[in-house]
Amino acid sequence: MFVFHPPADTFMKEFFLSDCCHHENKVITSTFVVVSKQVKPKKTGEPYLALILGDRTGQLDAKMWDNVEDAIDAFEQDDFVKVKGLLNKYKNRFQITIHKLRRLGDSEVDFSDYLPKTTKDIGELWQTLATFIASFRNPHLKSLVEAFMSDPDIAEAYRNAPAAKTLHHAYIGGLLDHVVSLFRSCDLMCQNYPQVNRDLLLTGAFLHDIGKIHELTYNRSFSYTTRGQLLGHMIIELEMLQAKLAQFPDFPPELKILIEHLIISHHGEYEFGSPKLPMFPEALMLHYLDNLDSKMESMRAHFERDASEGPWTGYNSSLSRPLLNSAKFIEKKPPMAAAEPPIVSDADSSFADEAASPGTELPAPEITPEPVPATTRQSKV
Repeated sequence: MFVFHPPADTFMKEFFLSDCCHHENKVITSTFVVVSKQVKPKKTGEPYLALILGDRTGQLDAKMWDNVEDAIDAFEQDDFVKVKGLLNKYKNRFQITIHKLRRLGDSEVDFSDYLPKTTKDIGELWQTLATFIASFRNPHLKSLVEAFMSDPDIAEAYRNAPAAKTLHHAYIGGLLDHVVSLFRSCDLMCQNYPQVNRDLLLTGAFLHDIGKIHELTYNRSFSYTTRGQLLGHMIIELEMLQAKLAQFPDFPPELKILIEHLIISHHGEYEFGSPKLPMFPEALMLHYLDNLDSKMESMRAHFERDASEGPWTGYNSSLSRPLLNSAKFIEKKPPMAAAEPPIVSDADSSFADEAASPGTELPAPEITPEPVPATTRQSKV
């Protein structure tokens, strides 16, 4: 379970990545968690640092071009760092050019600043699942899902795990939030399609992403475990299902096959990593409702993070398009006043620089990015 009680001497983080649009072409000083760290060669052969920095509001590309030798071994991925650098845009995406950087100790940060968490009540969400399961008519499916819910290790992880690394419900409690939302959608759709086996569909919804509790790690930033990277959550889920079914020697083999197909077909398309296409009604409905819920959450989160004054947001990488905030478009609110620059309260003298103080506008440097390798299209993680 993710629990952290911040000590009294932590630094107050006053700049979050959701504030980027208010500080373009300004020098900012703030603290982040290192989501990714790579050492790459410049055209001259000298090294530079290519980082992804994160906090609870998002992630940001970062480059460090100068004094790299001193910084390479000073920190690692998942460390907390204090950064001073120029925030600017390249190809319509924010990035930061790092001037100075130092590693922070755990006692200097409040973990809640770096990992997003659901604002909903975890206990209420868990009880909602239990209420749905209690309404099952099929005793075999009811006993199976209750066995998962009563397993203390699985229950604790299920209540806290994210549903994905970045694309949707990527926050503490995201898996549970996603499944509760999916349960409600499944329940509604079953009322319109009475031929669908509600108990089977809800069982698939409960199990379709349960492998994420082992696929992902989320102590400092969201990343993949070695097991998750090598196997993926669907293989892990089949293993977990086999282990639980060992407790039920009389479990119908036909139900077992159907549950396995629900798990391995829920991504819906071969190109999205689905070993099989959905081949019966409950599998098809699970795929579409799961896909819908993930995309609606991706839109909601994007609108929440985007601070543009107009109705159009920036590019959404998971949906491969810019988005129109229809509520803003209808309301046509007047433009927001410019925000004040961030205040840096930290007295770290190594970050004092008369020539480039926080909030000072500087010309954006010309940065030649490294070639970006082609990525495989995915609907979700």
